[in-house]
Parts: sequence; structure tokens; C-alpha cells
Amino acid sequence: MPKNLEILRHSAAHLMAAAVQKLYSQAKFGIGPTIENGFYYDIDFGDVALSSSKDPAEKGKISLTPSDLPKIEKAMQDLVSQDIKFEKEEMSVDEAIKLFKELDQPYKVELLQDIKSKGTTKMNEEEKEVLAGDKITIYKTGKFVDLCRGPHVDSTGELKNVAIKLDRLAGAYWRGSEKNKMLTRIYGLAFESKKELKEYLEMLDQAAKRDHRKLGQELELFMFDEEVGPGLPLWMPNGAIVYQLVKDFAFQTYLKNGYKPVVTPHIASLKLWEHSGHTDFFAENMYSPFGVDDDEYKLKPMNCPLQVTMYKAKKHSYRELPLRWTEMGTVYRYERSGVLQGLTRVRGFTQDDAHIICTPEQLEDELSAALDLTMYILKTFGFKEEDMEINLSTCDPQHKDKFIGDDKMWNKAQKTLAKVVKDSGFDEVVKDVGGAVFYGPKIDIKVADAIGRKWQLSTIQFDFNLPSRFNMTYSGSDGKEHTPFMIHRALLGSLERFMGVLIEHYAGAFPLWLAPVQAVIITVGEKHEKHAQKLAQELIAEDLRVEVWNENETVGNKIRKAIAQKIPYMLVIGDKETQSKNLHVRQRGCEKVEEISKKDFIKSAKDLVEKKSQEL
Repeated sequence: MPKNLEILRHSAAHLMAAAVQKLYSQAKFGIGPTIENGFYYDIDFGDVALSSSKDPAEKGKISLTPSDLPKIEKAMQDLVSQDIKFEKEEMSVDEAIKLFKELDQPYKVELLQDIKSKGTTKMNEEEKEVLAGDKITIYKTGKFVDLCRGPHVDSTGELKNVAIKLDRLAGAYWRGSEKNKMLTRIYGLAFESKKELKEYLEMLDQAAKRDHRKLGQELELFMFDEEVGPGLPLWMPNGAIVYQLVKDFAFQTYLKNGYKPVVTPHIASLKLWEHSGHTDFFAENMYSPFGVDDDEYKLKPMNCPLQVTMYKAKKHSYRELPLRWTEMGTVYRYERSGVLQGLTRVRGFTQDDAHIICTPEQLEDELSAALDLTMYILKTFGFKEEDMEINLSTCDPQHKDKFIGDDKMWNKAQKTLAKVVKDSGFDEVVKDVGGAVFYGPKIDIKVADAIGRKWQLSTIQFDFNLPSRFNMTYSGSDGKEHTPFMIHRALLGSLERFMGVLIEHYAGAFPLWLAPVQAVIITVGEKHEKHAQKLAQELIAEDLRVEVWNENETVGNKIRKAIAQKIPYMLVIGDKETQSKNLHVRQRGCEKVEEISKKDFIKSAKDLVEKKSQEL
């Protein structure tokens, strides 16, 4: 984010908080950082005057609704017109604690007490770090006072031409902990021009229409059920077909590229997870153990330790390497209910997981091949290379204690990753020093969908943890034992997340090869059903997915239903069609009906499927 834009958004967050304080004098303020496209502020409204009451003295627990946002926006505009200064002031931590106690702002006091005792306010990823020093800074905007390191614009008047819109409301636990109070989070958008804001709002409108949760229900692709459990998707017939097609394509592609399949169980003994270290560093994402006979077991959160166990079952020579093992493995990870989101954040999901075990000399070729394979997979599903972003995450040399493995292995892995990415033709790489997982560096690939939103899908990671913990070795050409390099790679990521992104990318209108129903045969009347069923069997015999719609409805209603379900082809069968060797076909997105021979229709459809074309 450009520095100037971040300052504008940061100032807009303070402006909103000042407006809220003006309208709701007893409001207590949490944190209000800048985020992509704007800002938010977490606020405890407590017992305040109810906006719905005619009696200004009436008190109660306020529950803000979207209808309250324009009122806050109006108060923000009033503050802009007053051109109020953003006044910076330095003071000691103790002086600041006293000040915010006097202002009755307990959340600010808590942050300051953390600075005093721990040296920082940062308790989770959402919080911007404020470090302790001789002095801390506060900013005053009229009567509103905030704990903040700045910077800000000089006065509210400078926000006059900034396009600001309060976007939505959400609930947020204070500091991300379910043990704390639920606050009201107000999200705001802020752009340097009205044109940029308009374009963003248009994108949001498109995103709402493409929301995979909405389309999943309308197209009968998947569902969730509270009795089954949150975050556990149920795939309905239409969705299961697409899911299986995606899964089969990826799996068969991997087999053609030198991978060998393995299958591991959904549970494993607690002893394995202790050996792998997951009970130490991944415990909060794992489900509680359960007893089987006299042992304890856990649902697997990852496939890796089980595949490593298979590797360890016998000795290996350098002549066998590289080993490429792939698995469509279902894993289970605990996610707080507040972060679950459709298919993109679930508790049970299947990864197109693979592990490459190789020698140092094979490393570059294996990484290059994995990246090339990623590009092929993503392009086949309609994502363009020019819309992909490579993120390279490395260790932080200033904090080596946070990462395991020796310097030699890290340097080798990081240099090889950087070279492979450069050689692949990606000129711009987003580098994240310190962003590596503790067990190794990685590259993540983000793809932009049809309306420009970026999604993180593919990942290629090194692992220095498991080879060390499990004492993985191979016999080298020198006759000595060596530790191999181990590469994790999931090119779709998780099938559930990939499916969510794919649904939104195509807005539910899948290309022919992925469409759950490729053609629907619509009968005009009951007497046409026999001909329609015979035609359906001929098309099904050609491996096309076809349904006959012979309900007692008008043809117009059936066509509208097929359009709503985004079916690629509609074939209407009436008196004329039963007497003809040709088909009358209406293609998705077209109003014109085309007359085509049955043979040509079948050939055209099968060609599109075989080529995995994006044209329909």
C-alpha cells in the first residue's frame, strides 16, 4: 500500500472513531488499524442512548445496524468541514495509563499495561505493534483521544476529497480471544478518488453475485448442516461431479508426471504426532485425542508424517531418488467458528498432497518441474499466468532461533527457490523475509480470478523438520548415509478451497468439461418423452452428462430454469424434432437456436471436453 494512502486510511479510522464518540459518548474503543482497501475499528458501545428511542434519556444495550452507518458518515463529514487538527503528544506510559483511565477507556488502558509489562501491544496478527520506549504517543482529534504511533494528515480538512464509505458491521472478540467480550467492528472503505471507490464497489457487487456460498445453494453444489457440524461440507450430486472431475484431472496429471500414489489413514496414534512434533507446534489446530483399546489416536491434520513413516520402512539408495509420492488425503484441522467461511475455510478438507524426497543435486530440477506443473494445472482451469503472483518466504537472519535446520540447508533451499522462480519467467516476486514456516522456506502462488481478486492456492515448501526428527536417510554414491531434502507441494491447495475459488471465478457457469450437467433435453409434451429418452441414452453413451426434463411445465419455464442453473446446452424436443435427424440446440449465453446434426453436435461437444476448452 502506498505510504500516503495508508496515512489517509489511518486518519480516516480516527475520523470515524471521533464521529462515533460524538454520537455515542459512552463508546469504548479497542483497536482501529488500516487494512486492504480501508480500515476498521473495534468498539464497545455498552449502555448508551438508543437511536431508536424517542426518549433521549432511555438507556439500553445498543445493537448497531447498517442503517446507522449513514448517520456516522454524516458526523464524519461534519468533522471534515470543521478542519480539526490531528494533534500529536508524547508522554510516559504511566501518564498515558492515567489519562485513559480518566477518559474511561479500559481497552486502551489494557494495551498500555501490556506495553509496560511486556514491551509491546501485539498479541495477535490483527494488532499493529506498539513498542515501549521512553515515550509513547497519543493523537487528539477534537475530543477524541487515541493511543497511536501515527502518522496522520495534519487536519480532518485534508480528508475532504478522500472517498470514504462505511462498508459493513461485524462482531469481533477483543484481541481475537473467545474468552473476551464481543465488540462491534465497523469496516470502512477509503480511496484517493471517487472513481476508485466506485470501481471497487462495482467489484464488490460482482463478488456478491459470484459468492460461492450463494451459488453453491442455488446450483445445488454443496451444503452445510449444523447437526453434521460447522466447517464440514456435504457435496451434493452436482457439486460432487465437479469435485471428482477436478480431483481426477489433478491426480491423473501427477501420475503422468512421475508421481506414484499412496494412501494413508484418517487417524494415527498419538505417538506419531508426538514424534513428528505436531503436538508441540500444531496442537491448537488438532482435535482432542480419543481412545482405541489402550492407545490414544488423533485425526490427522497433515499427511506428511504418515508418508515419512512409509519412507522409513526400508533403506533407500540415491539411485531410487527422487521419490515423488502423491495422495488425495483428507485432513482435519480445528478452526474457530468465527473464521469459518464457506469452502475457503473449513475443518475437514482434501489436499492434492505430494512429497518429493531428493538429493541436493536434484533439488533445482524437482522444484522447477513442480512449478511448471503448477502453471499447467492452474492454466487448465482458466487462470492466466499474467494474473499469477509468486510469493517467496524466507527465514529472518536476525531471528534464527525461530527456525530449525542448519544454515547450509536454508541457504541452499532459498537460493534454489529464488533461482527457479526467476528462471520460470516471473519478473516480479513478492519477498517475505521472516515469512517462512519454521521448518523451511516456501513459495506460494496467488491467482487473480475473473474480477481481479487474488486467492492463495498453490504452495511448494521445504521441510527440514521431519527428515531430522525421523532420521530420514539415503545411501549416497560415496557409500555414506545422507539426509535427503524433502519438498511438500499442494498445487490445488485444498480441493474445498479450490472449488470455492473456481465457483466464483466462473460465477457457477463452468466450462463444458466441468459442467455437472452438460446438456438438458426439454420435452414440449408427454408424447415427446420416448424420443427424448432415446436421444439422452445416445448422448450418455458418448460420455456426455445429460438429463431429460419432462415435467408438466411450459417450455419457457424449463428454459428459464436451465439458464438459471447455467447448463451449457438446451435441446428442445417437439413434433418437428422427432421427425428430424438434426438437433435444435440453444447454447448457454445465446438466445439463438442453432440447427445441427446429431453427429456434429456430439463431435463438437466431445472436442471441447477433450481440449478442456474455456470457450463454453
